[in-house]
Amino acid sequence: MVLIAGVDEAGKGSVIGEMCVSGVMTSDEKAIERLGLRDSKKLTRKQRQKLAVRIEKDADKIIVLTVSASQIDELRKVMTMNRIMVLCTAKVLEELKPEIAYLDSPDVKPERFKEHVAKSYRHNTEIISEHRADENYPIVAAASIIAKVERDRLIEDLKERTGYEIGSGYPSDPKTKRFMEEWIQTHETYPSFVRKTWKTAERLLQEKRASTKLYEQSRC
Repeated sequence: MVLIAGVDEAGKGSVIGEMCVSGVMTSDEKAIERLGLRDSKKLTRKQRQKLAVRIEKDADKIIVLTVSASQIDELRKVMTMNRIMVLCTAKVLEELKPEIAYLDSPDVKPERFKEHVAKSYRHNTEIISEHRADENYPIVAAASIIAKVERDRLIEDLKERTGYEIGSGYPSDPKTKRFMEEWIQTHETYPSFVRKTWKTAERLLQEKRASTKLYEQSRC
């Protein structure tokens, strides 16, 4: 049987927490198809968790690569987010070594993403890169679910460890925005779990510094 793999991520656009890149490999494509999978973002948390258990049972191998907020900030000093995704995807494929790999492309040009991953990957794997691959290929939907379940777990762990209500960690989440705004009002910088290179974080910090400067000038 042919070994196929799907690769997808969760948390790429988040301003708080880790990014998880998952790879799921199987020699029984029909078993994955029978699960009736779809994009993790269209499922509830409970649905994802239940499906993750079934995916783990049916998959031959699963890899989850986790990149912390501080690691992303450091990498973004020398490369783009798409380049980070290329390296992470290649690393996952190195661990799996499938015969065919389906990728959910973060690049506006899927073929370019495919070429960059192929150059960073040492094995002879047929690579198929598409937008919305998680909607077109069950094996990518499986990777999407595994990545999202792990990302959800890490966010919940972060909430428990810090005691903060940080929401989902995405800039559009009102709870995340509120946490960011309240934190920067009483601190000079962000905690390590915030991606300081994100525009949302940079804007709030700039506003805080401008406000502080105006206040100091008004006292003169």
